[in-house]
Formats: sequence, structure tokens, C-alpha cells
Amino acid sequence: MQANYSSSSVRALHRQSLILGAVALILFIVGEPQLAAIGFDSRFVMFAKEMLRHGPGFFPTTYGEPYADYSATSTLFTWLLSLPFGEVTSFTAWLPTAFAGAAIVSLVYRLVAPQSRTWALVSVALLLLSMTFVTETRAVSLDQMLAAVSLAAFYLAYAHDHFCAPRRHYWLLLLLVLGFAIRGPIGLVIPTGMLCSYYLLSGQWRRLISVGLQALVLLVLCIGTLLLLAWISGGEAFVHEVIRMQVTGRMDGTEGASSTLYYFTSSMGNYALAYPLAVLVLAATLIAGRKQSGPGLQLVKYCVGAGLIVMIGLSIPQAKKARYLLPMLPMAAIIAGYPFQGLRGRVYTGLRGVIQGIFLLLPGLLIVGLIIARKRFDEQLPSLTTIFIVLSVLQAAALGLLFKARWRTGGLAACAVLALWASFIMVFEPVERDLYDTRSFTENAMHMIDREPAPLVLHGMGKDAKAIKFMVNLNRDLLPLFTQSAVELQALPAPVWIVMDRKDYQGLQGTALGNVVPAMSGRFDKNDYVLLHIP
Repeated sequence: MQANYSSSSVRALHRQSLILGAVALILFIVGEPQLAAIGFDSRFVMFAKEMLRHGPGFFPTTYGEPYADYSATSTLFTWLLSLPFGEVTSFTAWLPTAFAGAAIVSLVYRLVAPQSRTWALVSVALLLLSMTFVTETRAVSLDQMLAAVSLAAFYLAYAHDHFCAPRRHYWLLLLLVLGFAIRGPIGLVIPTGMLCSYYLLSGQWRRLISVGLQALVLLVLCIGTLLLLAWISGGEAFVHEVIRMQVTGRMDGTEGASSTLYYFTSSMGNYALAYPLAVLVLAATLIAGRKQSGPGLQLVKYCVGAGLIVMIGLSIPQAKKARYLLPMLPMAAIIAGYPFQGLRGRVYTGLRGVIQGIFLLLPGLLIVGLIIARKRFDEQLPSLTTIFIVLSVLQAAALGLLFKARWRTGGLAACAVLALWASFIMVFEPVERDLYDTRSFTENAMHMIDREPAPLVLHGMGKDAKAIKFMVNLNRDLLPLFTQSAVELQALPAPVWIVMDRKDYQGLQGTALGNVVPAMSGRFDKNDYVLLHIP
């Protein structure tokens, strides 16, 4: 059922959504552009650095060899952004994810604002207050990019039926292909599932069957293309590795398994506030029963269907991680903001009060939390003077907005969002990067190695694990040796440099290697590491 909107009102909503997306983008990228890569980012920054040195390919590379778990799409984005600067930085690495996050913000507003601008702003705020969204936006996140693709596909289908927008079916198909290019088979299946849930709930059986069949054909073609490119890149052995890492490894749990209900339970924390509030709103809506109707409730129904199809679908594979569920988050945020459509009733009034109360108190709660953290971890925290001033100003502004009925809800939401993001960028992120830093140790180690060149051995670090966190800090090609046991270490010919965990070094006491005095010691990825030189 299509709603009638004047062209001027549609243009106004689109303009507002673009402004909101641009403001969100600034929030997502603000900060130091030369931050060291840590954690999961290390792998993707290493991909981009090798591509910058050797040129693009069908798959990213590590140690000069193609890497089977991902196609090169996301790395190509970073590579293109890094070309003008001549180097890969945290800014160029994060920017594709930041654009995806800004697109999600803009699309959430476009979906909801025709029903209620207040509902739309609260939905955006609840999206931005999810810590999983915050941490993934300030990182390289393929799942965030997939969430943007999935929401865009859902929006195109919904906008045609409700906003008199052109059908743009070819854009839907292109989005499905883009999803596959970014995230592999799951990148096509998730947006297809969301589309099919929408057509099912809206009673569009022909569209459901048509889109489902076309998506199946696309999936077969995309998989065939992927395997062909894998064969070109690395031969038959690499084809089998791509199949294992992108399909069978996730399904059979060889990459880590979790319970079937993992997403339904863990999301209470991983996707708070949006997910738990969405559950409460759905309970209230079910209690209200047939007393409600209208396009707002229909949108909630479609969001429930899309969110559930993502959660149920991702619960089938054994490998589960919180970030995989990001395509569900915009739907949960929209549902959680539903009471702000202006619904009557004590339950909805109470929910509006609870949400506004959280917005109001959040800056103050963060101040209290930081005071407690300073007492326990004072040496690890940066100076908190600036953030205390920022949070105090935001808390004062929030209290003042209580008396401005017109600006109250949107203003309180903005204060809460700014408080959380300021705390994350100014306190949590610096602490995390200091704890998990690998750049300082690597650079100091390489200075010593360059003065007396010899082969480098990374002991017990794992070629695809700790070793990448060392290699990501290099701006040149290097092929280290990898050892796992003391026997392998004893067989190494001199001269050689060895990097290892201090605990492994202490385990060698009483042997020839254990008597070697470390040339250097330091913190590496939250652990103590040593550099040994065997002349």
C-alpha cells in the first residue's frame, strides 16, 4: 500500500537524512588518523599494505600469498583510499566502514521519518548507543558494510511500496552481488532473507518467488566466479581452502562453535540498548493486540520479520560472533523507538519515560563510571579532565532540555549519543590501543635487526594470529620463519633473531637458548615478549 507524499516533503526528508548521515560520518572518523592497528584490524591493514606494495588482485595477500577467507573487495576500498596518501592509515582503513555506518544512519531515518521524525531520531540514537555498533564503526568491519547493504535492499523494497519510489529492481540485484563481493555467500544470503521476509509479510508472493529464484541464480553464479578466481589465484589447493574457510569451516564449527540460542541471549548485552528495548516494545505491542493499526505498526512487523530471519539464519552455522549480527541492529533500533510514534497507553508512556530517562542520565552515569575506573586503574587511564568537562556540559544541557518540550526527546538523545562516543574516543579507545599495542615493540625490534641483519623467527606466534600483529607494523616485505617447539628452535642455524613470549622464553631455562640474554624486552599485544639474538 503506497502512501502519498508530496515531492517537496520527500526532498526535505532526503535532505535531512543526508545531513544526519554526514554528521554521523564526522563522528565516526574524528580522532588521530595514524593510530596503530590492533586486534582484528591488523589482518585487514596488512592486506591493504601488501596490496599497496604489489598492486590489486582477486584475493588479499599475507606474506605474498593469497588469503582464502575473504575476497579482495574491502581491501580494494582501503587501497583506493590509501593511494593518494601513499600509505595505509587508520583513517583510510576505517573510512569504508564509516561510510557504511553513515549510510545505515541515513537509511534508518528515511525509513521511519515519514511516520514520525521523533521516532526516527530515537531509532538513530538507539542504533548509535549500541557498543557493538560503536566498536565496529571505529574499525575495519565487513559485517558493518554488509549491514548497510542489507538495509539498503530492505529500504528499496519498502520505499517502492510505501513512498511511491521507483522499483529499481536492478539496484536490488546489484546490492546482492555487492554483498557477496564483500562477505562471500553469507553476504548474499542475509539481504535476500530480509527481502523475502518483507515480501512474505506483505503478501507479495510473486515477488517473493521471483526474488528468491533470482537470488539463487546469483548465488550460484557468484560462487562459480569466486571459485574460478580462486583457481586463477592459487590453483586447486587454494580453491579447496576457499571452500573450507568461507563455507564449510563456518558451518561445521571448526572455526569455533556456540549454542543455537547464542544470538538471542548474548544480544541483550552486545546490542543494548536497542535489542532489550525492542523485546520490551514487542511485548507491549502484543499486549495491546488489536487496539493498534496503521503503517507504523506495519513497519514494525516488517522489521521484526527481517530481524528474526537474520538471527535465525545466522544461528544455523556453528561459528557465531557478535559482529555477524549487525544487519539485525537497525531493525531492533526501529522497533525499540516505536513508542515515540505518539502511541497512547500507560505501557507506551512508561517506555517513553524509561528511554528518555536513560538518555537523561547517561552522561552522569558515565562520569560515575569513569570515577570508579580511575580509582581502580589510574595508571592505565589517560587524563580524564577533558572528558569530565565534556560530560558535565552534556549533563547540564540534558537537564536544561527537560524544560523544552519541543526539543526534549531529540536533545536528550543527542546528549546521550555524544556522551557515549566522547567517552569511547577519548578514554576507552586510547586505553585499548595502549594495552594491545604492537607497534612499539615491532619498530624497536626491527631497528635492532636492521643493524645486524639475520633471518627472523617468530616462535609460537601463529602465522595467521600473533604473527600478523607483528607483520602489520612493517612497511616492507619480510618472510619470517615460524617455529612452535623447542626442538625446532634448537635446530635453527645461526645467526638468527627470535621473537617469543616471555613465558615461552622462561620455559627454555636450562637450555642453550634459555641462557641467552634477551636483546630487548617489551609489551606486545597485552603480553611480555622478548627478542633474542643468536650470533
